[in-house]
Amino acid sequence: MLADRIRAMGAPHWLALFGLILAAWTLLWLMAIPADLRDTAGAYGPTFWQSLCTLTPDAAGLARMAAMWALMSAAMMAPTILPALATYDDLGQGGAATRMGPLLAGYFAVWLGFSGIAAGAQMVLFRAGLLDPLGQSTAAALSAALLGVAGLYQFSPVKAACLSKCRRPLTFFMAHWAEGPWRNGLRLGLVCLGCCWALMALAFVGGVMNLGFMALATLIMILEKLPDIGRHVTRPLGLALLAGSGAMLANLL
Repeated sequence: MLADRIRAMGAPHWLALFGLILAAWTLLWLMAIPADLRDTAGAYGPTFWQSLCTLTPDAAGLARMAAMWALMSAAMMAPTILPALATYDDLGQGGAATRMGPLLAGYFAVWLGFSGIAAGAQMVLFRAGLLDPLGQSTAAALSAALLGVAGLYQFSPVKAACLSKCRRPLTFFMAHWAEGPWRNGLRLGLVCLGCCWALMALAFVGGVMNLGFMALATLIMILEKLPDIGRHVTRPLGLALLAGSGAMLANLL
């Protein structure tokens, strides 16, 4: 069974998807700020980044941020739905190659919308002096709030409902199959967004262009959606995030 699945993933539409994921991560790696440059910025202060035009508070800067968030979403969220796509491929019975494109288009349309919202939030927080030009929180109160919201959301009914659909893709697709691949993709994107938006927002704590944060968050989101592993991840992660928030708040007192 596993061997059949591996062979099936050698089909052109799977190779194109894997190529997209690899290209997205490669571009993020090329765009990432080296550690030594970060250290230099720490020595010279915010004006160092402003002189490099890492982020500009204008329409062009907003467009660059939206593109960056879209790239992050493609790199981080596509791997999390591979089991769901494998299920969809099986249900397609030979026609999955033509259906996979509209499905992914619907899925990524949702995350493009999220990218625009995230870029807008980053711009507002940057102008308020709560983020540095790299998109990392400069205020302990903001970091604590983001960690606290993400931690509480791990225990929310909305998160549980979305995760239940992600963990049972066969039931999900069978319930909505007649709607077609585009609407299935939109539904899958909204469910995935319901699972992961709070964890994605933690990029403002870890740094929007921090590859280490992105890799760790991607791994966590992948594990959360696996039925046998995810139920052992969600609540402990919530407790860890709340503990981190509490520790930051304690330091402020």
